[in-house]
Amino acid sequence: MAKYTGPSCRLCRRQGMKLFLKGTKCSTAKCPFNKRAYAPGQHGQARVKLSDYGIQLREKQKVKRIYGILEKQFRVYFQKASKAKGVTGETLLSLLERRLDNAVFRAGLAFSRAHAREIVRHRHITVNDRIVNIPSFWLKKGDVIKLRGKEKFLKSAKDTLEVTKDRGVAEWISLDSTNMQAAVTRLPERSDVGFPIQEQLIIELYSK
Repeated sequence: MAKYTGPSCRLCRRQGMKLFLKGTKCSTAKCPFNKRAYAPGQHGQARVKLSDYGIQLREKQKVKRIYGILEKQFRVYFQKASKAKGVTGETLLSLLERRLDNAVFRAGLAFSRAHAREIVRHRHITVNDRIVNIPSFWLKKGDVIKLRGKEKFLKSAKDTLEVTKDRGVAEWISLDSTNMQAAVTRLPERSDVGFPIQEQLIIELYSK
């Protein structure tokens, strides 16, 4: 599966805001964005006035980078959302939130979505007692996510939970830290995203 392999902090600088792509490092003084909060490249500090199209494109890029997906897969999400009942933008964000790697991150079982994706790909996650190693797997209400692995991995997972406990758990997820598992109590809604996203700009971009 294709994925972005470049420097994560460069994406935050291009976006002009922290996307928290590197987990706990983003909340420390070591975060490169704190030192260089301007776009990367030779002309990064120049003032640039974006067109309406540029604003829409930048919003789409932000959402793609937050959830760690590329254009082809993102377009599939949009097509599914546009065909589903309800508001397209809200449905799109709900589908992204329901990804397995995102749920692992939102439950506090990983430092970042990239870390969660690695855990899933390495077969350390079960959904309803079945191993699932597909980060884009869509969760349903009632699904139970559980960590599995050798003692060394489970110990490091407990350390991760200790570090991420102050971040909080998404309201649509119920965490059982003792048994290292989380349950989907309901499907995520627009208010559960936790990021300033203007999904209407994305709809306008794809509607052209």
